[in-house]
Amino acid sequence: MNTPSARLLVSVGERTVLIKIAGRANFDSSVNFKTLINELRQKNYDRYLLDLSDCLLMDSTFLGVLAGFGLKLASPRATQAGAVIELLNPNVRISELLENLGVAHLFKIVRGDPLPLEKMAPLPTATTNPTRQEVSRTCLDAHQTLMAINPANIPKFKDVAQFLADDLKELKNR
Repeated sequence: MNTPSARLLVSVGERTVLIKIAGRANFDSSVNFKTLINELRQKNYDRYLLDLSDCLLMDSTFLGVLAGFGLKLASPRATQAGAVIELLNPNVRISELLENLGVAHLFKIVRGDPLPLEKMAPLPTATTNPTRQEVSRTCLDAHQTLMAINPANIPKFKDVAQFLADDLKELKNR
């Protein structure tokens, strides 16, 4: 079953970045999300509000990318600088996933009105088509991050991580 990836909309302020994630946040959208976040971090943005009001679900790859980002901003140096990631209106399914995978502590959960769409633009990188190797690398990194954050995740993801590592090796040898 081929379900469409999440739609990512962004608005960048002086210090704060607003990102609306609508639909299914999955491995396909994780590469573009990771690229966006890395570009914004390089520009020293340190406050992020992710509107999940219209995010139906988040797969483990997207969540692993998000958790890796959360880890970077949870470092003592980043925290002292006022870095924060707020998740606006995650649904019950996403909230439970954050708790069950042991990553909820990396985020501040807030409730409120969804972000106004008229102030947001579609993610420019959303039109790029990542290679299979980029997707596999992102998936592997995301699952390794989830296992590193919470050792209870190792039995859940070790086979997936091994498959992805083997897949990457095969792709590199082509």
